Amino acid sequence: MSVAFARLRRLLLSVAGIALDADKLYLAESRLAPIMLENGDVDLAELMRRIELSGDERFLQAIIDAMTTNETFFFRDRAPFEWLKREWLPHTMARRREQRRLRIWSAACSTGQEPYSLAIALEEEATRLAGWTVEILASDINGTALETARRGVYSQFEVQRGLSTQRLLRHLEPHMGSWRIPERLRARIVFRRINLCDDFRDVGAFDLILCRNVLMYLDPEVKEQVLARLARALLDDGYLILGAAENAGADRSFAQDAADCGWRLRRRAARARLCAAVGA
Repeated sequence: MSVAFARLRRLLLSVAGIALDADKLYLAESRLAPIMLENGDVDLAELMRRIELSGDERFLQAIIDAMTTNETFFFRDRAPFEWLKREWLPHTMARRREQRRLRIWSAACSTGQEPYSLAIALEEEATRLAGWTVEILASDINGTALETARRGVYSQFEVQRGLSTQRLLRHLEPHMGSWRIPERLRARIVFRRINLCDDFRDVGAFDLILCRNVLMYLDPEVKEQVLARLARALLDDGYLILGAAENAGADRSFAQDAADCGWRLRRRAARARLCAAVGA
């Protein structure tokens, strides 16, 4: 392994918690090639010297943006969104009938398809939610992806990944050969850059957090720290949704909510018994 690549791996781990495998040199060079070309760096060693000597936060952010994975699409995996409407929403509304307020956090929203999917799903429940306040926070470490999310403009290919024709025509609007999330849906979401490796206690407490397909890229120790922070950001009866191939490992802050459904976890309240499984 080259010295420069080893330095890059340490940088990504320290700043973003990303565990880049030792055999991913080609991936790193291909993703960072546009930045090296723009700045006249002949190789990864020169790029690392530039990062370490400049101390430029914007340059470091560009490196992080290039090295984070942004694969996403509307209503990804479907099951969490079906469960949200079928199980979570009616049960949580019953528990919050006095406050009439729900808070949801899409904690790794990438280019925005996940939080907009949430907004669409909840708009389809508008009659049930009349008189309620629903807050959606959407965050990511990748500043470039967040800008795309804020714009809410997607190509034909992007909307075809997950949106039925009926949903597309009902909830989005044509825009210069692409499709745009209308203002009424964009206004329901607050976008914010958040590094899950940092202290994010100021975001408050949530009824539901989605942190999908992120933990798999993190160092095991960092993953435990992030899970602990997410647990503190959930109300006592709150839920955490992970990616279909992810789990909470040995973290005792969460109880699996269904025997065959690894993506859904419920926070363990301080004195609560293990929660009974609900149908997936």
